[in-house]
Amino acid sequence: MGFLTYSRSHHQIRSLYRQFVYWFLFFSVIALIAIAANACQSQAGIVPALPQHPNIQVFFNHNQAARYTDPYRNIERLGDNLERLLIDNVSKAKFSIDIAVQELRLPNLAKSIVDAKLRGVKVRLILENNYSRSWSEYTPEQAEKLNARDRDRYKEFQKFADINNDGRLSEDELDRRDGLRLIKTANVDWIDDTADGSKGSGLMHHKFMVIDDRIVLFGSANLTMSDIHGDFTRPETRGNANNFVWVDSKELAANFKKEFNLMWGDGPNGKLDSLFGTKKPSRKIEFMVISGAQIRLKFSPDSEDTAREQTSNGLIATAIAGTKSTVDMALFVYSDPFVSAILEERQQNSVQIRALIEPQFAYRDYSSTLDMWGLQSTQDCKTGKSSAWKQPIKTVGIPNLVAGDTLHHKFAILDRNLILTGSHNWTHAANYTNDETLVAIQNDTVAAHYQREYERLYQDATLGAPAKLVQTTSKSCSERVKIKSKPTLEELDFQT
Repeated sequence: MGFLTYSRSHHQIRSLYRQFVYWFLFFSVIALIAIAANACQSQAGIVPALPQHPNIQVFFNHNQAARYTDPYRNIERLGDNLERLLIDNVSKAKFSIDIAVQELRLPNLAKSIVDAKLRGVKVRLILENNYSRSWSEYTPEQAEKLNARDRDRYKEFQKFADINNDGRLSEDELDRRDGLRLIKTANVDWIDDTADGSKGSGLMHHKFMVIDDRIVLFGSANLTMSDIHGDFTRPETRGNANNFVWVDSKELAANFKKEFNLMWGDGPNGKLDSLFGTKKPSRKIEFMVISGAQIRLKFSPDSEDTAREQTSNGLIATAIAGTKSTVDMALFVYSDPFVSAILEERQQNSVQIRALIEPQFAYRDYSSTLDMWGLQSTQDCKTGKSSAWKQPIKTVGIPNLVAGDTLHHKFAILDRNLILTGSHNWTHAANYTNDETLVAIQNDTVAAHYQREYERLYQDATLGAPAKLVQTTSKSCSERVKIKSKPTLEELDFQT
């Protein structure tokens, strides 16, 4: 072989080698990018994440910008893991955790609370008395005497706790899956709303946590499978639609802790000096500014003789009265005629109003959605006055959620920058009977999160009054009083 031929061949081999190396490196980089993208996608959702306020962050268990794996059903789903949010904050606690929640069942959260106590953190827990017994405290005979809903939930727990599916619950399984049992076994200090010597308040309906006198978490969710992740035996469910707000503010924490201490009194086995429900003094609306966000905070209940504007429903009405362009409402239940009248006044002044109400309550005879549809409610029958809107609107209806999930939010967005949220349902009972939290937050960044959630719910909603409801409401009051119309506390505050 001649020198030129050898050189040419050698050059071609080197050229091919360089091309091979180039393409190998190119495809390797592409593969690494794909792996990284997949890793990010495992945490990302189907829409981009919105920026959060530095001190006020918002989370939704149906958030389309995030995803996680349900730790109990091993289901990957869209949404913020609200239980993990709480666990992460509990795990960072240094000296105190105060929790007031209607119901606490989640075992992973319960374990984090127990771990905090074991490392020396002072933990205090307040529960609603209807939900202060662990499921394992019930005998089968007692469980059979529960109302239909709680009986079904007891059966659901039996399946949830039967980890090895052998049809019976061992002590180990109960320790791993009965959250409230775990808390009680560890001697975490707790009381319920019978600690004042009564049989219980209307409802201890708060859902808040204060950590180290600085971090506050509050919202609409109870700390249960159904409210956070979904029903254990129904894998298609994704949990009742709920939100939680995380706030870093010593001033806000001090106000929440003051409310907590009213209820706590001397704590377990102390004097009967706890104050719940109507036994509390009226608490005024607190104003504060947190990193540019304007905050108004109000706790319920108030006495019936309190000036309306000083109550929680009064705060709602006052905020709505100041709107200029839009009101968007996502509510579990809505039955306040005064708020309805304020909304109608704004509608007559060209404010665009949209409302989504949980289907269980939207079509009830007493619901204020009837006013908005121009229909006569049973409240009209009682007062002898019509509150039906003169110009009915068609932008009121129900969201289309997976069967088994409910619209459990209690929020409204006013002019796309003022949020009303918390545990407070827009009802008479929430205003004058129950222990509740209502927070108004004025900030564009915070509002954007709620607006996105609202648009998600509204995009395929069923709007307008069904024909059967129109027919029913056309009957005379004398005919309609024969039909049960007044909601019970359990109906108004049905929680899972």
